[in-house]
Amino acid sequence: MIQIIGLRKLPLIKECDNVAEHIVKAAREEKVEIANGDVIVVAQKIISKAEGGVVHLKTVTPSQKAEEIAKVSGKDPRHVEVILRESAKVIRFQGAHLIVETRHGFICANAGVDRSNVEDPDTITVLPIDGDKSAREIRRKIRDLTGADVAVIISDTFGRAWRIGQVNVAIGVDGLRPVVDYRGQKDMFGYVLNVTQMAVADELASAAELVMRKSDGVPVAIVRGCDYAQGKGSVRDLIRPEQEDLFR
Repeated sequence: MIQIIGLRKLPLIKECDNVAEHIVKAAREEKVEIANGDVIVVAQKIISKAEGGVVHLKTVTPSQKAEEIAKVSGKDPRHVEVILRESAKVIRFQGAHLIVETRHGFICANAGVDRSNVEDPDTITVLPIDGDKSAREIRRKIRDLTGADVAVIISDTFGRAWRIGQVNVAIGVDGLRPVVDYRGQKDMFGYVLNVTQMAVADELASAAELVMRKSDGVPVAIVRGCDYAQGKGSVRDLIRPEQEDLFR
C-alpha cells in the first residue's frame, strides 16, 4: 500500500536554512518516522529560497527585448527580464504565454520563474541551479540525521503541450532511477514492448502534489510503500533530446 504523507510544520524557509533539518524536525513533530525506502518530495520553492534563488525586482533593469515582450504579454518587464536571463532560448511566445528552454534543458512556461508563495510581492524565485545536487545534499543530511536511506525528489509544477492543466514533475533527483525502461520485456499477453519507458520520478512528484497543493502550506511530502528502482540517476535522464521532440 502506498501512503503519501504531507508535512505541514515546516517554517517559512529563508536563505541559508538547512532544509533537511527542517524536514526531519517537522516529521518528528508530526510523529512521522522517516524510514528506509521513503521518497521525500520537496517543493522547488523552498529549495530556491534556501539557496538564494530569490530576485528582488527593484534590482532588475529590463532589456529592450523584455520591454517588447512585456507589452504583448502584459507581464512586468522586470519579471520578463529575469525569465530571459534564466532561459537558453525562447521556444514559443504568443499572448501571455512564454515557453522557453531553461539553462537546465527544461521546456516550460516562464523558465520556472514564479511569484507564488513568496512573502514579498516585489520578489520572485528562480529554479535551483542544480536540482540533482540539491536533492543529493538533502538526502545525505537526512541520512546523517535519521540513519534512513531515502530517495529525494525536487518537484515543480509544469504544464504539458498535449493536455490541459498542470502537474508536478521532478526537476532534481537522488537515490532512485528516474526512468524505468520496459523496452524488450513482454506484456501479459507475450507482446514485446518497444517504446515503454515510465517516468517514475515524475509520477512520484505528481502523486505527492495531491497533498502538496500550493494553497495548503505543505512543501514536503513523504511517499511510502512505492517499489521504485534505487540507484544513481539524474533529472537529465527525463529530458527528451531535441531531435526527438516533435513539439519544438
